Amino acid sequence: MTFALKFVAASILAASATGAFAQKGETVKIGWLDPLSGLMASVGTNQLKTFQFFAEEFNKKNAAGVKFEIIGIDNKLSPQETTSALRSAQDQGARYIVQGNGSGPALAIIDAVEKNNARNPGKELLYLNYAAVDPDLTNSKCSYWQYRFDADTSMKMEALTTYMKDQSEIKKVYLINQNYSHGQQVSKFAKENLKTKRPDIQVVGDDLHPLAQVRDFSPYIAKIKASGADSVITGNWGSDLALLIKAANDSGLNVKFYTYYAVTTGTPTAMGAASDGKVYQVGYAHYNMGGEMKKYADDFKAKFNDDLYTTDIYTVFQALTEAFVKAKSTDPVKVAAAMEGMKFKSFNGDVELRKADHQIQQGLYIAKWEKASAKYPYSPENTGYTLAPVKYYEAYVSSTPTTCQMKRP
Repeated sequence: MTFALKFVAASILAASATGAFAQKGETVKIGWLDPLSGLMASVGTNQLKTFQFFAEEFNKKNAAGVKFEIIGIDNKLSPQETTSALRSAQDQGARYIVQGNGSGPALAIIDAVEKNNARNPGKELLYLNYAAVDPDLTNSKCSYWQYRFDADTSMKMEALTTYMKDQSEIKKVYLINQNYSHGQQVSKFAKENLKTKRPDIQVVGDDLHPLAQVRDFSPYIAKIKASGADSVITGNWGSDLALLIKAANDSGLNVKFYTYYAVTTGTPTAMGAASDGKVYQVGYAHYNMGGEMKKYADDFKAKFNDDLYTTDIYTVFQALTEAFVKAKSTDPVKVAAAMEGMKFKSFNGDVELRKADHQIQQGLYIAKWEKASAKYPYSPENTGYTLAPVKYYEAYVSSTPTTCQMKRP
């Protein structure tokens, strides 16, 4: 190679390197909007710590060379408060918004982000939904400016009822859920899926209760006991699940619980030894994932004396980092485009950010509450018990079609 050719080649490499790390050294501010007060404060507090924890971890070694900064704001689990919190995060420089608790606040964010991005070119926001699971958010109310990293209510019900259909002892099911869009959708999809997969199963009760307001579930437990149900399906989370199971155990109710969120703060303690073998959970992960996530879970517990359970937050940081590198920018407009259809390997296997509706596609686990063991040792809230995987479903099993008519800028 002549000197001239070597010089040209070196110049191209230098230009490529500069382009690939155009965002190196930038600080990416992320506005976190979820509850830090009220009955769901313990869940929100855990998740804020999880975002801060993974921000520190990714700051050590992310391929884009950026620094993440989390701006945590209490939205009081209120759509109205969420809109104000979003403005505050924006005023503090955040152009990425994360939220997960409650589909009402999620809808408020989608509406505010759509209006902001239409009115303020150059100041666009991108919403990364890590746990609000109403299917409508990626169907009739889908938005180009939202990506969802958790499986939605219908996807989880597909996996859960695929498992339940093979449990011959299930004869009578009681539904109890929070009275808002997610809980209503759990009830709807449970009935539809059971009718198709196990038409012999009777649905003997279908209750909706106020979100994050019930402190004594014993009247509901009395109804379940009177119904003769052998199984309960519930999408409850946070205190609404912990207090429900506590009331069930206090009353001696002998049923199986099929849940979405048995990992959330307070529920492991409520389950304890009394729920051994009686509580199942569907989710994209479980406590005993092993590998890199085991180290993160151990480090999180050592640092906060708390359990790491919203692990798709790791996937949020991973997707952002990969999109920054791909887009060679941290601009939400370029990053949103880079994420469309993006496939990568996360801690729980291969995942895809489906282009049609921005709903992540990933495998789901069914896990059962049982005594911790050498094989599944992680003990949440130091209970001596754990959620052990009993079944894994590939992404195609729980994947559901979308009606999203995506409007791209």
